[in-house]
Parts: sequence; C-alpha cells; structure tokens
Amino acid sequence: MPRTADKRPPVAIGHVFLRASDVPATAEWLEAAGLRPIAHDDDFAVLELRGGTHLVVTKAARRPKAGTEAPFDLMVDDVDAAHRAYANKGFKPSAIRRGNIHDSFHVAGPDGYRVSVVSSHSGKRPV
Repeated sequence: MPRTADKRPPVAIGHVFLRASDVPATAEWLEAAGLRPIAHDDDFAVLELRGGTHLVVTKAARRPKAGTEAPFDLMVDDVDAAHRAYANKGFKPSAIRRGNIHDSFHVAGPDGYRVSVVSSHSGKRPV
C-alpha cells in the first residue's frame, strides 16, 4: 500500500454485524448510544461509528439470552464522561472498572445484550 501523509492505519473494519429480534428498537438504542443512523427498515439497519465502520443490524428469529455479551465493544475518548452521559440517558451503567489498558463499564444494551464501553488507548495517534 502506498504511503501518504495520512497517519491513520491504511485499513479499517468496514462492517460489524448484529442480529436482533427487534431491529427498530435496537437501532434506536444504538443511536442513543452515539452511533449515526444511515439506513433502516423493520428488518435491517445500518449505523455508523467513528472511522466509518458500519454496524449492520439484521433480523434474528429470537432474542439472545439476556446478558449475552455483544459481539463488539464501544470505545470512547472519555470513559467518565460517557458513563455520566449514559447514566443521564437511563442506561444504568455499571461502576467503572479501572484497568491497566482500558477503563470500562457495562450497560444493558439492546435486545438483552450486555455492551462493554471502554476507554480509548489510541493516545495521540490519528485513527
């Protein structure tokens, strides 16, 4: 791949998939969590994350077991501010766990998923 003045990594994850029994409610929750809505209908939704990754929500036959870990986490620049914002939105975040690499907390996410929210570790590197 050719080198340019762009300091970001040359590749990104394009799409992440999530199956949900209630696509509209899941898309609404994800939008409230900070994702940008791109397209949606009753059986399909696309939401965008920083960097351009798309989270594609598709229809599942049934809900996952309550508390099933989401197949992704959400990374934020300021975990303390995100914790406050999610609490203000009624997401009922867990206590923040301070770690060696990430600080993190969990929220009860859409469709019964448990979503981890973690602090960024990109430092001053462009991502």
